[in-house]
Amino acid sequence: MSENVSPTKKKPPINSSNNILNTNISYLKGVGPSKAEIFAKEYDIHTFGDLLHYFPFRIVDRSKVSTIDNFNSEEPYLVFRGRINDLRTITSGHSTRMEATFTDGTGTISLVWFQGLKWIKESLKAGSVYNVMGKPTLFGSSWQIVHPDLEVSSIYDERPAHAFLPIYRTTEKAKNRGLGTKAIARITSTLLQQVPYHLPETLPANIIQRYHLMERGNALHSIHYPSSQQEWQQALLREKFEELFYHQLDYQYSRIARRQHSVGRIFGLVGDHFHTFYNQHLPFPLTGAQKRVVKEIRSDMRSGRQMNRLLQGDVGSGKTLVALLTILIALDNDCQACLMAPTEILATQHFVNFQKYLANQNICVELLVGSLRPSQKKKIKQRLANGEIDILIGTHALIEPDVQFHRLGYVVIDEQHRFGVEQRSKLWGKSEIPPHILVMTATPIPRTLAMTLYADLDCSIIDELPPGRQPVVTLHGTDANRAQLFHFMRQEIAKGRQVYVVYPLINESETLDLKDLMDGYESISRSFPMPQYQLSIVHGQMPADAKAYEMDRFKRGETHIMVSTTVIEVGVDVPNATVMVIENAERFGLSQLHQLRGRVGRGGGQSYCILMTKNELSHTSQQRIKTMCDTTDGFAIAEADLRLRGPGDLQGLQQSGMLDLKVADLVDDEPLVCATRDEVHHLLDTDPDLLLPDNALLRQHIRNNNNHPHWEKIS
Repeated sequence: MSENVSPTKKKPPINSSNNILNTNISYLKGVGPSKAEIFAKEYDIHTFGDLLHYFPFRIVDRSKVSTIDNFNSEEPYLVFRGRINDLRTITSGHSTRMEATFTDGTGTISLVWFQGLKWIKESLKAGSVYNVMGKPTLFGSSWQIVHPDLEVSSIYDERPAHAFLPIYRTTEKAKNRGLGTKAIARITSTLLQQVPYHLPETLPANIIQRYHLMERGNALHSIHYPSSQQEWQQALLREKFEELFYHQLDYQYSRIARRQHSVGRIFGLVGDHFHTFYNQHLPFPLTGAQKRVVKEIRSDMRSGRQMNRLLQGDVGSGKTLVALLTILIALDNDCQACLMAPTEILATQHFVNFQKYLANQNICVELLVGSLRPSQKKKIKQRLANGEIDILIGTHALIEPDVQFHRLGYVVIDEQHRFGVEQRSKLWGKSEIPPHILVMTATPIPRTLAMTLYADLDCSIIDELPPGRQPVVTLHGTDANRAQLFHFMRQEIAKGRQVYVVYPLINESETLDLKDLMDGYESISRSFPMPQYQLSIVHGQMPADAKAYEMDRFKRGETHIMVSTTVIEVGVDVPNATVMVIENAERFGLSQLHQLRGRVGRGGGQSYCILMTKNELSHTSQQRIKTMCDTTDGFAIAEADLRLRGPGDLQGLQQSGMLDLKVADLVDDEPLVCATRDEVHHLLDTDPDLLLPDNALLRQHIRNNNNHPHWEKIS
């Protein structure tokens, strides 16, 4: 297909800045229909404005040339100028790569390509002079640059026309179709020649002045092709501020609107159910944090507005007890309540605990999970619809269409990030008057993430552990320490304690060098032989009744060691278990390691978490293991996890698209996150309806964005 615009296709008029930005990308010189299709599919770029807002993640000063004999290997991106001496194709097994020897007169370095080999072979010429840009890495004893960026140069060329080269994020498919970072830079340069420096503003003048921000048009030019590093930083600041500011405005305005217009049941009574349990059956005194959170929830319940509250609490902090106490308030106001958990193990754990806590009260608690017989499910659903069941606990089974409540008033969702948006919305749609909602997580949310992604939720935090809990001692071990580990496990078992051993896989993998569950079970069986030692085994592929049987044996103390996959990450409460051994701990994220560690330390005795890894660890893995050994503070671990993994991986947001930040970074830009949040807080406190003349742009933005993110869409 031709790259040029078809002569029969009439070019749209461009007579204003807005028309320019709304013009289809296919009309831009050098694009055409075929490249426009790639732009749309690979980069979600459809218009001139989309391309203008596809920002480079780095700029490279091409006039700052390094020499091969004396370069700084810590720099993220370097420029070399010299000649390619030879270009060769190397085949090894089923893979083929291309290598070139590059020299600048001071030394040589290898250039390596694994993809796009045909284009490389046709485009590069031995003996020609190139600017070579990339990150050198050490391979054996030699330096190489894998997939470098290249441009034809002159050995005498001291300063290119654009000294600063923008580097854009690309996809392999787009690069193979001629739309890599160099092509995007060239096309963007063409676009900027048509875009005026003075564009209509998108931020109020008073905010631009107060924060000394660059004007919009200047920023959009300078972020792609700055004249200096300082100018690029100023343009970057403007774009980051605007992105975070409007993100905060959307969420906080949505929160205010919801609080003003969402009608909820008024739970004005705290009656016999609550007082009887609190005064006579409370298993242990509440911490100050638990009391504070119960008061916050109680205040929401009687306000006349539907409650949407997020409850954060570290592993073992007592969130379930808070949930039970507030459920009893719903019952005191003649409403039903339900609790949804992501796994049958966790749902069953809640059911057993609720039955134990409420044994002496006339309250009907039932469990609805997928493994029940059809006849059992049918009976529970009938009693639920008749109002005979007060509290229903279950898994995804709760959201089935034929599960109907008599008068649902309160919904608790545990480990809420494990449920999809549609799943949760089905549950609270089972009442004519929207029920009050409490979502709970034992995965602490970093402060910057809470300020952005959760900006339209009311948040409560339990930041105290119940009295008597001792911090879990965390140690790092390798295969060389295996004999010591088994000796320590025998010592703990001799004291009457129990042990978890967790593996990341069920069966062997040809591609991952991991200890698998079955091999580990056999190894432990040899070192802990029957009848002196009893073992349980649990993994996700076992039938539900088999898992329940093994878990019950371990809970009753009939087995000494539980060999498991991460199926026991949440919902397993065995106070007698004091040792958690995590095999191949380097393969787990910090959040998951912290969750697993939370399975021990639930009784009065000292507990231990042993992180077993291979001998050689990457820098990131070393940091994760060190963090786990240094602290048991879930919020500190969440902050470290955010820095190591980024918000997308941490919360699963890259898939959900909920945190679509194009230029801002929640870790590096935390001060800016705080500044924009505070600015929006102040703005909406003084002008909640955005009626002041200074806020006309913001009012227009709200009108143009009716699809405000609602709390139930949070992952």
